Amino acid sequence: MDYKDYYKILGVDKKASESEIKKAYRKLAQQFHPDRNPKNSAAHEKFKEINEAYEVLGDAQKRQKYDALGANYQQWQRYGGSGAFDWGPFARQGTSGRRVEYGDLNEMFGGSSGDFSEFFQSIFGGAAGGPTRARARTQTRRGGDVEQPVTITLEEAYSGTKRVVQKDGRKIEANIPAGVSSGARVRLRGEGRGGLNGGDAGDLLLTVEVAPHAQFERKGDDLYVDAPVELYTLLLGGEARVPTLRGKDVLLTIPPETPNGKLFRLSGQGMPQVNAPSRKGDLYARVKVVLPQCLNEREKSLMRELARLRAK
Repeated sequence: MDYKDYYKILGVDKKASESEIKKAYRKLAQQFHPDRNPKNSAAHEKFKEINEAYEVLGDAQKRQKYDALGANYQQWQRYGGSGAFDWGPFARQGTSGRRVEYGDLNEMFGGSSGDFSEFFQSIFGGAAGGPTRARARTQTRRGGDVEQPVTITLEEAYSGTKRVVQKDGRKIEANIPAGVSSGARVRLRGEGRGGLNGGDAGDLLLTVEVAPHAQFERKGDDLYVDAPVELYTLLLGGEARVPTLRGKDVLLTIPPETPNGKLFRLSGQGMPQVNAPSRKGDLYARVKVVLPQCLNEREKSLMRELARLRAK
């Protein structure tokens, strides 16, 4: 039975910090994750190996024991390597349990602690507090969660919407609440991977992406929009129509001599809050001047007269 160099497997130094080990593990786990390599058996085996290495190095007590192996392990091998390794003074410390973060191996592969190598089992299988093969195989385990992206429009995010997703040949309808933003997750309980030995199924997590909008810009629960206003209205005052996501324009009062680009706040015309949809953010209307086109001779004459008056 060959000695496994877990530090080499994760590509870290033996003096690496906990955060460095975690960072290296996450990078490799993402690279070799079964969902990204569905038909690559070599990647599946590498993923198991990475998880086993992190199971040890990501747990302070297991790492301490592993670091203490050295010549003691080689001596144990020379005497036949039968049974579990005798930890002597270390046996009292026990272990703190599994630390696999990127999906339990049982959930990924439908196996048990037997998914760990013979080396791992010989070292940790009989340690105080550690899982034995027999116990692990009868242990009830919850299934893993499954993530799936969904893209919705800003209008759908404003009003709330539904999505039908396919999983294992079944159609599952999901309610996406009003006010949801990019990165939010909608959890469908019990629609993930099946459990082990009668354990509960995991959840299906829909990761929401709100597509950019051609007219509205979103910042938190607030919205920003350009409102076209005629030059005369900006100069003399009046009213302008401002579009909203409700589909109905609202009237905005424009004071005389309003500068181009000024922001007006329309209270309660923004996005609804996820947990309190009756409460909404604000809509900020940015007035954008619309210059007159195709002036006739009379209009041009009046504009020249205005220019002369303003020049005095």
